[in-house]
Amino acid sequence: MSDRVEIYDSTLRDGAQAEGITYSLEDKLLIARRLDELGVDYIEGGWPNPTNPKDLAFFERVGELGLSARVTAFGSTRRPTNAPEDDATLGTLLQAQTQSVAVFGKSWDLHVTEVLKTTRETNLELIEDSVGYLVAEGREVIYDAEHFFDGYKADAEYALETLRAAVRGGARILALCDTNGGTIPSELVPICAAAQAAAGDTSIGIHAHNDSGMGAANSVAAVEGGATQVQGTFNGYGERCGNANLCTVIPTLELKLGKRTIGPEKLGDLMVCSRFLSEIANVAHDHRQPYVGESAYAHKGGVHIDAMTKDPRCYEHADPEATGNERRYLVSDQSGGGTVVAKLGRFFPAMNKKDPIVAQVLNEVKHLEHEGYQFEAAEGSFELLARRAMGLYEDMFTTVSYRIESRKDRPVAPNTAASEDSQAIVKVEVGGEILHTVAEGDGPVNAIDRALRKALEGVYPSLATVHLEDYKVRVMSSTDGTAARVRVLIESSDGEDVWGTVGVSENVIEASWIALADSLHYKLMREVMAKAEPAAAIQAAASGS
Repeated sequence: MSDRVEIYDSTLRDGAQAEGITYSLEDKLLIARRLDELGVDYIEGGWPNPTNPKDLAFFERVGELGLSARVTAFGSTRRPTNAPEDDATLGTLLQAQTQSVAVFGKSWDLHVTEVLKTTRETNLELIEDSVGYLVAEGREVIYDAEHFFDGYKADAEYALETLRAAVRGGARILALCDTNGGTIPSELVPICAAAQAAAGDTSIGIHAHNDSGMGAANSVAAVEGGATQVQGTFNGYGERCGNANLCTVIPTLELKLGKRTIGPEKLGDLMVCSRFLSEIANVAHDHRQPYVGESAYAHKGGVHIDAMTKDPRCYEHADPEATGNERRYLVSDQSGGGTVVAKLGRFFPAMNKKDPIVAQVLNEVKHLEHEGYQFEAAEGSFELLARRAMGLYEDMFTTVSYRIESRKDRPVAPNTAASEDSQAIVKVEVGGEILHTVAEGDGPVNAIDRALRKALEGVYPSLATVHLEDYKVRVMSSTDGTAARVRVLIESSDGEDVWGTVGVSENVIEASWIALADSLHYKLMREVMAKAEPAAAIQAAASGS
């Protein structure tokens, strides 16, 4: 049995089908880049078809990122009335120009007769023809056997015959899908064995859903039974109860079964990646997730803490640092240290953990996190904080004050929208000079964004390239009613780079003001750093160092 297990991530497709989650195009590109850095093998980008322009645009742009992971386009087998070469779905899969494609087909005769409205024999032809056509066009095909376990329970031989059809077509791997999430491990193991026997030399994978709370357990059980690929999503995002949570599956395979997935050197980035996905999805990070939840290694009971000080194995099944987490004793109010040091290391690789500045930055981060800040999807704000603390960057402007005036008029006629506009008045200081500017916008945040950039573009023309890509607001305490603090996360771009910044306040406008100001500070800081680094390199070369 191989020790290598491929990780196939479906966060951008299956994860986007979760209630309350919507990714922008820039979100999807950021996620793809982060997943690639983590070392997943496959990134399922979505379903490219004319009715989904966002996914089409993703496949058009993702090639610019130069990812190592295999970006995969997802679609279905051909329609019963179409020849493969004339089928629109198969055509769009080819147009995505990905090396790998994932195609799902029906394993359960219920779906064949009641959903597809075709015969069992025709369904086998659809599977073999679709896979064979894509293989002939030079694509690696991953066949997703939809509802395989339900199909096997209903008619085992027919479900296995659908797999044989995909094998005849040339599929590289057969992903057995527990689409309804109703299978338990004791059922799954013998079914996987039967599937592997039918597949012959073709490898099997597992695509589990979590409707019975068994997504991760079924994925691990399938690997123990010989599966060489696990499909899932980060944080378990997905339709209904979600998909198998790769944040649980990956460390379990690595640490419990000794399997190689992303490798131990990348495993330490897992918690950061998990929290990044939470922020991008604008969903509160699940503190109680195994391995990557903030509470996973948090100890509060006095007996527990006493035992832990003697030997951490007493109440921990795994080393928290293995997944980028940390041990916390709640009574001592310790949090965030390991993550902050890791983040500093990304910006400043030569930094030693014993450097006094690390403690200074750590204390500031702990203070801000206590106020509600989170920096996982706000790398711009974090880098600014770190460079300011190190004395490596001095702000090129200072925000002084702002004022917002909003007006909403009644509709002028039936069935028309009300007229609404906002005006922002801002003051900023640049080089001892106060700049006073007014701008209007579609809502207060848009108005303050326009006014702030209008005030500064005359001094710093490059800021004209900065525009807002995304804007997210999260209320952090529901118990405080209208006095609850809010966290605003924004994504900005200058056409070449995309960065996140964050602001926190009881006032959503104030939080937005902080995040917007940091966005412009970050742009100017990067320009300063870009000029300083080549100069430093030239000086070092001249001195022979």
